[in-house]
Amino acid sequence: MERPRITIVVARAQNGVIGREGKLPWHIPADLRRFKALTMGTVMVMGRKTFESLPGLLPGRRHVVLTRDAYWRAQGAQVAHDIEEALTLAGGEPISVIGGSDIFELFLPAADRIELTEVLAEVPGDTTIDDPRQTGDWRVTFSVEHPAGDGDPAYRFVTLERA
Repeated sequence: MERPRITIVVARAQNGVIGREGKLPWHIPADLRRFKALTMGTVMVMGRKTFESLPGLLPGRRHVVLTRDAYWRAQGAQVAHDIEEALTLAGGEPISVIGGSDIFELFLPAADRIELTEVLAEVPGDTTIDDPRQTGDWRVTFSVEHPAGDGDPAYRFVTLERA
């Protein structure tokens, strides 16, 4: 079986913050629409805490939850205990890795693409990831900046492809 295409989908503030108390520390409707468009029809791979932070099962996407807890179960979700099991469950379908920080770190070496929403602000939070561009393994293939407005911070949508 061929390895599926792996895309990391993440929103990150300039100071590395991706979360605060188990939630996104910003509300950017355009980012939520982009997230839906990017993940629709894919196998979403996430950690347990990320799954539990969702409002419920997201339609049009399979949910694979990576957890160390051998007994954890949730209706509508498939459970994996390591990256290989998650890849097997995907069955060759494209994968969207949606968090949290440990899952991003685990999948980064295997990822083909990163769809990054860069929040152009320093944001307080308790969950961070490093900027993947620091490794030099990535090249920007798309970037569009959006000004602040309606209480939303300025942000940039960036697509990174493995160099």
